[in-house]
This record gives sequence, C-alpha cells and structure tokens, in this order.
Amino acid sequence: MLIMQRNGTGPPPYPRLQAPVYFTRLASGLFRSGRKKFDSALGGMRVYTDEEPKEGSQLEIEIFLPDGTTVICKVGVTRVDQLPPGSPATYDVGLCFMAIHPHDRERLAGVLKQD
Repeated sequence: MLIMQRNGTGPPPYPRLQAPVYFTRLASGLFRSGRKKFDSALGGMRVYTDEEPKEGSQLEIEIFLPDGTTVICKVGVTRVDQLPPGSPATYDVGLCFMAIHPHDRERLAGVLKQD
C-alpha cells in the first residue's frame, strides 16, 4: 500500500541514511497480506529509493559504509511516501530494524543524520 505524503502526524521520522544500500526481499515477507506492525525498539532509518517497496514487507539490506565495510541487517518497511517530481528519488521509505548486531548499530551512527 502506497501512502502519499504524510501530514506530520504519527511518530517522529527516523534519521536519514547517508550511504548506499542494497535491498533483498525476505521470502517470509512475500506471502503476507495486509500491513505488518513492527516493534520500533531497535530504531530505524529512512532511505531514498526509486523502487517501491511494499509497506509491511521484510527486507535484508546491505549498507555500504564510507570505510569500505558493510553492515547487513533485517528491516521492516514501516512507511512509503511518494515524493514530488524533482526530489532525490521517487520514494522516501521508513525502515524499522528487526535484527541488527549492537556493534553494527554503533557503526551506522556516522551515516545516520536527522533532517
């Protein structure tokens, strides 16, 4: 389900990821119907993308850090906002961490920015 621009209600936005990312859809998320709620206790992030992920789907992502290393974690798609023409991408996507190593979470701190 695509959700158009939000009106500012709801939870505060996650920080923006300032690094390239590669998405892989998890098989367990392919056959779910409807939207899944994710626990935001581990936090999350926002990414720009031109591909429309399905809200509620689960993804494995690989984040490419500036030092040449990567972080791999599992996330849930919590929101998908279509952006206006001329934006950096077609969609602004909120991702909630489902599984991430604490050390990797610390490593991401340098590439997560509030905007």
